[in-house]
Amino acid sequence: MKYIELLAPAGDLEKLKMAINYGADAVYLGGEEFGLRAKAKNFSIDEIKSGVQYAHERGKKVYITLNIIPHNEDLEGLEKYILDLEKANVDAFIVADPGVFSIVKKVVPNMEIHLSTQANTTNYSTANFWHQQGVKRIVVARELSLEEIENIKNNTPDTLEIEAFVHGAMCISYSGRCLLSNYMVGRDANRGECAQACRWKYNLVEEKRPGEYYPVYEDEKGTYIFNSKDLCMIEHLPKLIDSGVKSLKIEGRMKSSYYVATVIRSYRMAIDAYLKDPKNYKYNKEWLNEIKKASYRDFTTGFYFDKPDSEDQLYGSSSYIRNYDFIGLILDYDKENKLATVEQRNRVFKNDKIEIFGPNKDFYTQEITKMFDEDGKEIDVAPRAKQIFKIKVDKPVEKWDMIRKAREE
Repeated sequence: MKYIELLAPAGDLEKLKMAINYGADAVYLGGEEFGLRAKAKNFSIDEIKSGVQYAHERGKKVYITLNIIPHNEDLEGLEKYILDLEKANVDAFIVADPGVFSIVKKVVPNMEIHLSTQANTTNYSTANFWHQQGVKRIVVARELSLEEIENIKNNTPDTLEIEAFVHGAMCISYSGRCLLSNYMVGRDANRGECAQACRWKYNLVEEKRPGEYYPVYEDEKGTYIFNSKDLCMIEHLPKLIDSGVKSLKIEGRMKSSYYVATVIRSYRMAIDAYLKDPKNYKYNKEWLNEIKKASYRDFTTGFYFDKPDSEDQLYGSSSYIRNYDFIGLILDYDKENKLATVEQRNRVFKNDKIEIFGPNKDFYTQEITKMFDEDGKEIDVAPRAKQIFKIKVDKPVEKWDMIRKAREE
């Protein structure tokens, strides 16, 4: 059977474990330096070692982002950091800058290297150049169509892998190389400090007409003229896979554990269904419905079919749609008493209607009829963050299963 990698973001150690348990074949993560998500929790070297061990014990891989676009001072300490990562037994580095690439090749010549989407690879000649230098995988620019990706695949060696984004936020500037954040607030997006200025409210003013706003906004609050919808290709996976993509990448190292689990679970089911029987494959709309139970923006297919137009932008709001709350993570199950031990994430009450779901299983709905605190005392509410409590469950559950509930209108 053809192998297609599902690659998940991991913002911290819990998210790494969540992604792997919910179906990711590999995760990508950043250390405390040299990545493009400085505001994420990120991993210490010891945490990276723990994450790699957890992944490898389950036959999964860990890729480390070194995709900063560095200034001179940013290179200080890079060689030692690379050696520390090699000792941690990571599987590959994701790089964007030729200078960083050359240092990696010099210090750890046998390390697998993936070329970041930040490197803006949009044609087969560039892909071949990097492959000849020693790059194993190209993360293609988001600006490519399926036809262009297929053309790259047909004009490069089979030894070169192609990775493409399949789900998550889209950047307003070319493959994420954005100067808005740097210009507006002095935070360099290409050095890991993006302020997401593309999500802010804007008005358009001609310099000789101060106070006269060009009518591009939706209401009196202004407009989000740089604000893209989120990418979602779950309805079109066969076309993406058939174009030659080897690895399907989920964006979102800043997202919650619940988001990671929900999105990965749906894509895992869709990929497995297609690979099991490509000829008789049928898209299941429930996969998208499940994704929408995590926070999301409206969706677009990006550049894969046509160049984006006004329908792919969000002009009215930059906020997420949240129809469900993540209630808690199941830590343990008492089979004899049918009690699930839960770590609370959002407030929950006795008599609430909840959904319980987990890896490789359908969700089911039940009402909370009994709740107990850690001491076994019956309670009516679990109000504290990360409070440990127990509930009666209708069906057997497992560690890493999750509880959610629909928001009241």
